[in-house]
Formats: sequence, C-alpha cells, structure tokens
Amino acid sequence: MTKSKLTGLSDSVKESLLNKALNARDKSRLKREQEPIDPTIRTLFGRRVNEDFCRFDKFDGYKEIKMLEQGGATLGVSSPFFKTHESIAGAVTSIDGKEYINFSSYNYLGLSGHPEVIEASKQAIDQFGTTVSASRMVSGERGIQQKLEHQLAELYKADDCVVFVSGHATNVSTIGYLFGARDLIVHDSLAHNSILQGAKLSGAKRLSFRHNDWEHLDEILTSQREKFERVLIVIEGLYSMDGDIPDLPRFIEVKKRHHAFLMVDEAHSVGVLGEQGHGIGEYFDINFSDVDIWMGTLSKSFASCGGYIAGETALVKHLRHYAPGFLYSVGISPPLAAASSCAIDLMQKEPERVTRLRQRGKLFLELAKAAGIDTGKSEGYSVIPVIAGSSKNAVVLSNQLFDEGINVQPILRPAVEDKAARLRFFISSEHTEEQIRFTVDCTRKLLNKLG
Repeated sequence: MTKSKLTGLSDSVKESLLNKALNARDKSRLKREQEPIDPTIRTLFGRRVNEDFCRFDKFDGYKEIKMLEQGGATLGVSSPFFKTHESIAGAVTSIDGKEYINFSSYNYLGLSGHPEVIEASKQAIDQFGTTVSASRMVSGERGIQQKLEHQLAELYKADDCVVFVSGHATNVSTIGYLFGARDLIVHDSLAHNSILQGAKLSGAKRLSFRHNDWEHLDEILTSQREKFERVLIVIEGLYSMDGDIPDLPRFIEVKKRHHAFLMVDEAHSVGVLGEQGHGIGEYFDINFSDVDIWMGTLSKSFASCGGYIAGETALVKHLRHYAPGFLYSVGISPPLAAASSCAIDLMQKEPERVTRLRQRGKLFLELAKAAGIDTGKSEGYSVIPVIAGSSKNAVVLSNQLFDEGINVQPILRPAVEDKAARLRFFISSEHTEEQIRFTVDCTRKLLNKLG
C-alpha cells in the first residue's frame, strides 16, 4: 500500500499495517533461509548471476531498516536514535545545546568523566601514547594493563584475569574458542547477543532454558548431560533488558550436580550489586571459585572500554595464548586501561557511590509502581524498564519525554515482542531524587495520554 493510500487512516490502522508488513518480512526471510540455493547463482562461469546478490541494498537487513524508516514516517514518528551528545553523558547530558536528564548511559557510578579518571588517562597517554599498536604478545606488555588485570582478579578473588579490547568480543572469543562440536552450551533464553554468537562460533550443541529458571536448566542437563564431553552454563549477573538477577546459588548447585562449567556475564552487575560493588558473587556471599568463568565489561561502571575474563590460572593462561580475540587483536590502549584502573580504585575508596546507586534505583522503582507503571521484572538496581505496550508507543513516549528534557531510549521489535516494547531507564548514582521524581511523574502523565 502506498503512502498516499494511507492518508486518512487512523494511527491504529496504520500501526496494524506496519506490523503485518513486519510479519510478512519475517516469513519471507525464513522461506529464503530454508530454500536451497538456486543453481544459476553457484558459479560465474557460463551462467548469469542474479543482480540482487551483488548489491548491498538488496540485503534483508537493509530492506528491514528502510521498511522501519518508511513505517515511522507514515505514522508521523521521528527516530529517537543516534542523538549527538556534546558533553560527558552522565546523569545529565547536552544535546543540540540543551541539557537533558539522561537515562541512556551505563555510567552507573558516575565515574566516566570523573576528574581523577580523566587525569589518570591523560598521564597514561603521556607515558605510553594512545595505543600499543599490536597484540600484547607481539608488542609487549604495559604496566598499566597488568595493574588493571591484577585489580580485576582481586575483585573476584581469582588467580588471574585477562583483558580484551571489546566486551562483545570477550564473550564471542572465549566461548567460541574454549568449546567445540563434542560439547554442550546451555544459556538463559534472554542471553546477550555476544553469548549467542560465541556459542554459534564454537560449533557446540546449543540449548536455552527459561529465563532465570534453574529448575528447567536442571531438567535439560538431566536428559542431555551424558551425551556430551564438556558442558557450559551461561547466565548473566543482571539482565540489561529486564533489570532482574538470577538465583546464583541455585545455578551453582545445578552446575556441580551435572559436572559442568558455569560462566557469569557481569557486564551490568559489577559495580552495581554487592555492598562494595563486587557484583553478584558478593551479593549472594558465595565462594567466588564456584563460578568457573567470570566475565565483565569496562564500559559501564569502570568508565572505559573493553572486557575481561577472571578465573583460575589455567583458564586465563589458555586464553592469553590462544583466544583469537586476544591473540590476534591489539592490546587495550593505555589510557583506557588507566581509566578503568582508576575507576576501580574510586569504587573501593567511595562505597557510598554503590549505596547511592542502590537507593536511587529503589526510589525509581517504588515511585513507578505506585504510579501504576509497568516495570516488568525489574528488581530496581541499575536497569528499570517501562513497558509501553507497542513499538509505536515506545517511540512516541521516548520522543515526548525528550521534549520534556528527559533522554531515554526505546527498545522495539524485533529485539522484544511488540507488546513488550519498552523504554529502558539506566540509573546512575549521580541522579538526584528530584530528577527521578520529575521523570517518573512525566512518564506517568504521558503514558496516561497514550492510553
């Protein structure tokens, strides 16, 4: 249907048409993936190649982007994404010359932009430059890299730690390298993309269990464990889409019973959970060695960029010598390593940051629930979703809040089901009570108008 034919239709009808188009796209993609390759495109010699297979604008992903852009234009909804920030994005940020209360940053402890973190990074540049220019095996070590790994190992009471230049690549490379075709990887159904990509790369059998359901995991392993050599269970310390946490002691029990490895992705839980911010292990007061692979990122609480794996000596040495994402990638740059090292020191010296973050998250959740706002499964730590009911509602609500001076991003289909489309509010220890009360009140009023 052309745009002109849509003129005069109600928003609900337009939205229904857009959803039908998205469903048709999904079916078309599935059909294409299941069909055998047309023999006429197998070779360039003596046969004509379909032009669609030589153009980027014919890729399914690009066509999906164009469809969503056209759908947004048809519905009169502008894109809320890719805003340009003009300052440090903490509890507040500046966009197009205007200051906004900011809930779209993982700067949980407010340490990105902290004067001491900036100075540490500057000093590292003066001493080491901006990059080590090659992999650490080739270009050698820098003291600041080693110091950071030692600090992270101490957080987890682990033998050692290895730092990668990307959080996403940490999971992909570690899981993809350590496990293989004779193994089984069992992960939470809401696992991050990096976990799924690592599992696919490994070639291992991949199964998922219901979100945070350790009993379902137990059932799967009871029926499947004996068919495989190594088994890896992967969970997250705090789920960034819903803001809830797993019952870690139960998962440890299951892992021990079935003689499996347990990996915990702490991207959103380190610096957030536990009295001192040491993550979900501190939160549950477990023996840290009961988790075989501790993974985390440096871009959230630790004010930098990269990822890490902490654990026993054999694990870390193995990864340091053979994990592709470490061996064949440049080492973490000195200023980034210095920034995270300083951030960890500040978290230890100023535990009130973690306490304040917990208080602000609790306040936001309590106010939202009292206002009748659907916050899903969130437990009120650093991530609190507001369920909007549809992708269109989520985009409209995000844009309307932006007009009120509040920056928060929507999560839409296909990342979540359309009815579960939401805004994700990332809380910082630097948000004030007044900012949170104002934000929740604005959200309540605008949601009521959306119906």
